[in-house]
Amino acid sequence: MLGRDIDRNDKKSERWKQMGLIALGQSKMVRRPVAGVLHILVYVGFVIINIEVLEIIIDGVLGTHRVFAFAGGLYDVLIASFEILAFLVLVSVVIFWIRRMVLKIPRFWNKEMTSWPKNDALNILYFEMVLMGLFLLMNGADHALQQIGAIHYATAGSFPVSQYLSGVLPQNELILFYIERGAWWLHIIGILIFLNYLYYSKHLHILLAFPNTFYGNLAPQGKLDNLESVQKEVKLMMDPNADPYAAPEESEEVVEKFGASDIADLNWVQLMNAYTCTECGRCTSVCPANQTGKELSPRAIMMKTRDRLEEVSKFIDDKDEATFKEQGDGKSLLSYISEEEIWACTSCNACVTECPVAIDPLSIIIDLRRYLVMENSAGPQELNVMMSNIENNGAPWPYNQMDRLNWKDE
Repeated sequence: MLGRDIDRNDKKSERWKQMGLIALGQSKMVRRPVAGVLHILVYVGFVIINIEVLEIIIDGVLGTHRVFAFAGGLYDVLIASFEILAFLVLVSVVIFWIRRMVLKIPRFWNKEMTSWPKNDALNILYFEMVLMGLFLLMNGADHALQQIGAIHYATAGSFPVSQYLSGVLPQNELILFYIERGAWWLHIIGILIFLNYLYYSKHLHILLAFPNTFYGNLAPQGKLDNLESVQKEVKLMMDPNADPYAAPEESEEVVEKFGASDIADLNWVQLMNAYTCTECGRCTSVCPANQTGKELSPRAIMMKTRDRLEEVSKFIDDKDEATFKEQGDGKSLLSYISEEEIWACTSCNACVTECPVAIDPLSIIIDLRRYLVMENSAGPQELNVMMSNIENNGAPWPYNQMDRLNWKDE
C-alpha cells in the first residue's frame, strides 16, 4: 500500500489467461523438468489432500469417524488417491532436500542465501515431511483399528500406502488409539503452525502468485515505460511550432522525483513482486552479469526490496506512515542495493523470462537507474560521456556532425 498507483486492470482476458497458465498451470515451472514435475506433485498433492483435512476437522468437531464415508466406492477411491499423493509429496520433498543439502545446486548457495533464507526453505521442507508422515501414520493406525474391529472405527476407505504402516504398528487397541489420535492432533497443530508461519516465509507465494501473475506486465519484454513528464519535454523540443517559453498547463502534474530511490517511489505491483519472490534463484542462475562474476543477483534485488519494506513497516509501527512519508527514516532502498549491482544489469530480461511467478526485477533496476542519472547525475562516466555526445553531436561518438563521413576517405 506504500507503493505508487499503477493501472493494471486492462486486457482482463489476457490477465486471466496469464494467471491460469503460470500460477495455476505451473507453465514456467516445467521449463526445468525435474524441479517442475516435483513441484507440481507437491502443489497438486497439497491442494487435493486438503479435502481429507476438511473431513478430519469435521470429525474432530462433531465426534464422528470418516464423515464422508457415505460416498461408498467413491470415498475409497478418494482416500486411495490422497494416500498416493501424500506419498509422492513426501518423496518429492525428500528429493528437494537432497538437491539443496547433498547435491548443493549452486543457485541455492549464492551469497544472498544467508542463514534465514536457507533455514526458511528447509523449515518448509521439514513441515511438509512431518505433515505427510503424520497423515499416513494416522491412516495406518486407523486402518489397523478397523481391522481389529475397534469401536467407533467403522470400516471405510482404501489405504494402499498406510496399510504397510499398519502392519508394523503394535496390534494393541489402546496403543493404536493413542497413535491415531496423537497423529490427528499433531497434524492439525502442524497445519495451524504452518498457516501462521506462511506470512513470514518465502512461501507466501502460495497465496500471492495468483494476484502477482494476474497483475503482471503484459507489454512486450524489452519495452520500457516512458516518463510522461520527460516525454512531453522531448516532444516540445522536437516541435518546430512549440513556444519553448510557454508556461506549463495548470492541469499538468508536478513531478516530485524521477525514478526511485526508496520503496515509496516504486509502484504497488513492484512491491507485491518483492513479497511474491520464491527465492528459487532461477533468475540469478540465468543472469549473464551474475554468471561473469559481477555483483548483481536479480534474486537479491527482490530480497533487498522486501527487507527494506520490512524495515519501513517497523518504522511505521513505531511512529506512523505520515512521519515516514514526510521525514523518512534516514535510509533508502539505495542503502541496500549498491550502484555496482544497478549498473551491472544488461537489461536482457532473462530474469523476467525465467521467473516462475512473473516477477520483474528489471523494472526496479531501471527505476533506480533513472533516479541516479536524473536526480543525482550519478551515472557511470562512460554513460555520461555517451549522453553528452548525443546531446552535442547527435550520436554516441565524440565526433562533430560535419566529420561523420570522414571514414570514407580513409
